Amino acid sequence: MGIAIGLSIGLVLAFSGAGGSILAIPLLMLGLNLSLPQAAPIALLAVLLTAIIGTIRGLCQNTVRYRTALLIASFGVAFAPMGVWAAEHTPSQILSLIFATVMLYVAWHMWRQSSPVQTTQQDLPDMPCMINKVTSRLYWTALCTRRLVVTGMLAGFVSGLLGVGGGFVIVPSLSKVSNFNMQTIIATSLMVVSIVSIVSIVSYNLTAPLQWKIAIPFVLSTVLGLLIGSQFSQKIPAKISQRGFALLAIVAAILMIFRY
Repeated sequence: MGIAIGLSIGLVLAFSGAGGSILAIPLLMLGLNLSLPQAAPIALLAVLLTAIIGTIRGLCQNTVRYRTALLIASFGVAFAPMGVWAAEHTPSQILSLIFATVMLYVAWHMWRQSSPVQTTQQDLPDMPCMINKVTSRLYWTALCTRRLVVTGMLAGFVSGLLGVGGGFVIVPSLSKVSNFNMQTIIATSLMVVSIVSIVSIVSYNLTAPLQWKIAIPFVLSTVLGLLIGSQFSQKIPAKISQRGFALLAIVAAILMIFRY
């Protein structure tokens, strides 16, 4: 069952480009009868591996704003253990309800993203975090720094609390506060997720040993599913894959709500 779930998550990652952990956790809980704190570090291992691969690719392509990523990640690292602590002291029913609510939000955001509004360069307002087009350097204003710090705090806490990478917090936030293009936003987000996921996994493992018998085949099969899906992902329109992911997330959220 763990291998089947891993293959499914790998295919989702290949076709949608995101959302692996947010679907992996409910599938691990429902399919293997795990609690959320048990499923979270297993899902985070798969997130960590795929995020590292994406970060290396982004660094090679020079699309990662690594100073931005390190600032966000530094506060994410500080707040991730707090999220793990909160997860341990929150009743499982409430934690599952919070997770289901987050899934519904991600599904709504993904559905909206599948129908982007066309804007011209003149329509774009000035952002708190602006890149100088001449020097390609970021203007480090006080407002920009505050926004990035808040993003890191929220992403880290959510990663620890729910066992997700936090990309669904970072990507929309960077889209709102910066003039980064989407390729840069995703690459920068993956670097943050890589760093924060390590801390969340360690924090979970300090309280309860990670179930390696489930984790290893799950992670390996996730990578296999990702490699297989990557061969066909270009043949499916982004709109269809994004809306398909949104529908899957809605179904998984409903199942979690009715189970608990």
